[in-house]
This record gives sequence, structure tokens and C-alpha cells, in this order.
Amino acid sequence: MTTLAPFPTEPNLDEFTRSHALNWPTALVLALLHVGAVAALFFFTWKAFLVAVGLYWIAIGGGIGMGYHRLHTHRSYRVPRWLEYALAICGTLTLEGGPIFWVATHRLHHQKSDQDGDPHSPRDGAWWSHVGWIILGRRSHNDTRTMAKYAPDLGKQNFYLWLNTYHYAPLLLSIPLLAWLGAMWGGTLGGVSMVLWAVCVRVVLGLHATWLVNSATHMWGGRRFATRDDSRNSWWVALLTFGEGWHNNHHAHPTSARHGLAWYEFDLTWLQIRLLQRLHVAKAVRVAHVNQVPVLPAPRQRSAADTL
Repeated sequence: MTTLAPFPTEPNLDEFTRSHALNWPTALVLALLHVGAVAALFFFTWKAFLVAVGLYWIAIGGGIGMGYHRLHTHRSYRVPRWLEYALAICGTLTLEGGPIFWVATHRLHHQKSDQDGDPHSPRDGAWWSHVGWIILGRRSHNDTRTMAKYAPDLGKQNFYLWLNTYHYAPLLLSIPLLAWLGAMWGGTLGGVSMVLWAVCVRVVLGLHATWLVNSATHMWGGRRFATRDDSRNSWWVALLTFGEGWHNNHHAHPTSARHGLAWYEFDLTWLQIRLLQRLHVAKAVRVAHVNQVPVLPAPRQRSAADTL
């Protein structure tokens, strides 16, 4: 089984785990985004919908799948520095925090997966693993100094230090541009529609899709590989996240750039990385194979309390 390098020091779990106090700024932003997503249903235009779909692919497929996850966290492949930075900027468009925060949290998840100290395990409750850890946990999105201790490779670069602290800036800057674009196509209502769909709907769907990797793919689905956690493969989460739903495959081989290991496991993110490799842009690409680890029986059965 492929393993991650350990943290430079044993993590201080108080810097990652829950505080049981509502994180008001985060909760209010999420509430406003959800209200905007519902309002978007009354301002539908095909142009706004298509722009939202395109940005969803850029932010989730490029920013999270190719960038934050497979490149920045696991170093599954290498690309030129300008492309690495561009993918990080795309990642911030999801409003999931900056690259240092995301990488540090996800590396801890792998080291403590479904054990004490995992930031978002369903063993602490399905709701907690999906969104509770965001709105009740310690607010660390902008705590660049602390998070950099657990992502030292990113913490050495001023670009990532700045982007992590001001991770919301690219999304905020995109709003007037999207409003202008929508107004050019459809006047004031076109501008409103564009912002509601390309920002609110896109971000809300992207957040829930990514959160499903934390929650659903540790509760439901099949297991191909012997892992110490509850990770599972979910085809429908994989469709929503461009391949991130093949989560049991990923936990068995964290540094593999390919998550969908069987021919029927569609992994668009891998196909994009493979294209870059063929173009000699992506190098040192790591790939696991489907027969590397034997299957073990499924993890322990959950009690009702596990999913409350």
C-alpha cells in the first residue's frame, strides 16, 4: 500500500478538530450562498447555466481534482510552476479554503482516516463529516501560519502563503466580471442570472459534491482494496467530482494520479492528467494498478449512532 510521508511533527489535533461552537462567518456565507442558489431558479438563462457548468469543471475538475488533491496534496505528478499556480487559483474558486489549508487538512485525513483525529469521519456522524466540521470546527481557513506547519512544501512559497490568506479574492474578483458578462448578453436580469448561477449555484453544488467525498464515500459503495479505513468507491460521487468518488482506490494508493483503476471507472481528472502527460507537460506521473492489493472484508458495521 502506498503511504504518505508523515507530518514533520505530530499534528496538534486541537488545530484541526471541532470546537462545538458555531462558526458564524462561515455559516452566514454558506447560508447566503444557498439562498442565492434557490433564487437562481427564478432567474434561469441557458447562457448563465452553461457558464456555470464550465466554471464548475474548471473549479472542481481542475482546481480540486487536478490541483489541490492530486497535485498539491499527494504530488501524484509534476507540472511547470505556472500551471501549478494556475490550478491553485482555480481551487480557490470553490470557496473550500486556500491551498495550504486544504492540503494540510487532507493529509491529516489520510494519516488519521476514520480514527480519532480525522477532521471529517462519518464515524463522528454523517452530518459532521459532510458539513458539520466546516461550520462547527475551528476556523482555520485563514490561519496560514498554523496550517503551513502541516504543508511545509507549500509554506515555503510566498505565492501559496498569500493565496491561502486571501483565498476568497479570486472568487470576489470574478463576480463583477460575471455580472458584466451577463449584462452584455441580457441586460440587468442577465447580470443577476449570471451571478446567481455561476457563483451561488456553482459554488453550492461544488461544495456538496466535495463534501460527499468526505461523507458518502466513507459510508456507501464497494471496496476493492484492503484499507484500514471505511473508504468506498461510489460511481455517482465520481460523476459529480470528475473521478474523486473512486475513494477506496484512492485510499489504497494515495499518490496515484489515476483513481478510476478499472476500465468502467470513469475518471475525467485522470484523462486530463494523461493528456498533459502525452503533451509532455505533466511529468513523473504515478499510477497504481488494480491488482496491487487484495480485498479484505468490509469494515465494522455501523451503529445507528454513527450516522446521526
